[in-house]
Amino acid sequence: MEIVIGALIGLVLGGILAYIALNSGLKAKKASALKEAKNEAEAIKKEKILQAKEKFLHLKEEHEKAINNRDRKLNERENSFRQKEKSLNHKLEDANRKDKQLNQSKNTLERQLEIVNKKQDDLAKSHEQVVSELEKLSGYSKEDAKAQLVESLKDEARTNAMASINEIQEEAKLNASREAKKIVIQTIQRVAAEHAIENSVSVFNIASDEMKGRIIGREGRNIRAIEAATGVEIIVDDTPEAIILSCFDPIRREIARLSLHQLVGDGRIHPARVEEVVAKTKKTLTEEIIETGKRTCIDLGIHGLHPELIKMVGRMKYRSSYGQNLLQHSREVANLCATMASELGLDPKVAKRAGLLHDIGKVPEDEPELPHAVLGMKIAEKHGEKPDICNAIGAHHDEVEMTTLISPIVQVCDAISGARPGARREVADQYIQRIKDLENVALSYEGVTKAYAIQAGRELRVMVESERVADKRADELSFEISQKIQTEMTYPGQVKITVIREKRSVNYAK
Repeated sequence: MEIVIGALIGLVLGGILAYIALNSGLKAKKASALKEAKNEAEAIKKEKILQAKEKFLHLKEEHEKAINNRDRKLNERENSFRQKEKSLNHKLEDANRKDKQLNQSKNTLERQLEIVNKKQDDLAKSHEQVVSELEKLSGYSKEDAKAQLVESLKDEARTNAMASINEIQEEAKLNASREAKKIVIQTIQRVAAEHAIENSVSVFNIASDEMKGRIIGREGRNIRAIEAATGVEIIVDDTPEAIILSCFDPIRREIARLSLHQLVGDGRIHPARVEEVVAKTKKTLTEEIIETGKRTCIDLGIHGLHPELIKMVGRMKYRSSYGQNLLQHSREVANLCATMASELGLDPKVAKRAGLLHDIGKVPEDEPELPHAVLGMKIAEKHGEKPDICNAIGAHHDEVEMTTLISPIVQVCDAISGARPGARREVADQYIQRIKDLENVALSYEGVTKAYAIQAGRELRVMVESERVADKRADELSFEISQKIQTEMTYPGQVKITVIREKRSVNYAK
């Protein structure tokens, strides 16, 4: 028992001693670790203090730079403001000096104006005194003298003007007549087109008169269907082996002719078949019109036309003007314009284009109430043609003022093409009326005894009384008649006016 107790006491004492030894070791280690931590903290503290000082110095340097830049900019702006202030002061001084000069000039002008007004008043008074003295001396009032002076000046001015006009015309003729004739004659001789006279009826030939009955149909139903589908009047009379197609629209007549040709060749003629054939024929003819327009443009070397204008050019093939085929006329005018433009040093392509399109106002599908020249100009503008071409189209009958040199060329070439012998037909009544109108214009002047229109209305010879019309008056009369014809009448080409004055002295020897 005692041994056990001793052992326990030994164990307890050993544990206490071990705890004391362990605790002493831990305290030594803790003291060492604390010392190391303090040393490390001191090192970190010193390092951070150095970094802070460097950062502070860097920020301080940047701040000083910013302050210096700001001070520099402020100084620059201050200098700029000072310079501007100096400049404004100089300008203000100049303005004040000019203002003083203007005031001085104004005062000087006012004084001079007062002097001028005073002189004008004095001059008016002197003029009134002179006029009064002249009225007393001459016995005429101021208004009577003025009227007499005006009349005398009118007569003198009219005589001088006629003399100047004659001199200018003669000089122009001497200088330009030969060259102008050369250009026009060469142009006419180099271009010529065939002329075809068209009527408002077409004749459709058939193999036998039996076909007339088939075309008419039972109770006339076939012929009514054809007339309704084509808009053409079909005349079936006693003319052997022929049927007459009557319509003022050549395109409709052509559709009716081609449709009848196909119906007669096929042999099947009834209303349903008529409508089918007419529809196909219209489509085919439209394609042919477009192809004709394209071929015409290719032949003339014209490119870039709007498709609608090409179609209208093709439609010209089926239109006529006074019996002259419109497409042939337009082709001839285009070639004439190109030739004349080349002779005059202008662009022949533009002239040819304007010549081809000058009559497109005659072939629209709808026909508004406008002159064809103005309508053609509007159509050309709508489809993107240039202003000089549009002006040439609109001005070739003087409905629009000419603004380019191409316009008179187109007008002249249109007159040349229409005035060719056989190109156009003219109704006899219209021709006779035009001749009478020419003679009546001349007979309306005082002193004219007789007037004769000769050479198909291209020359007008006027006989005047020698006792009533002097030589100077004869010159004036020729000019006045030409101007009146030019403004009041429409005619192809030009009209030459010749005034004849002669004095006959007759005596008898008895």
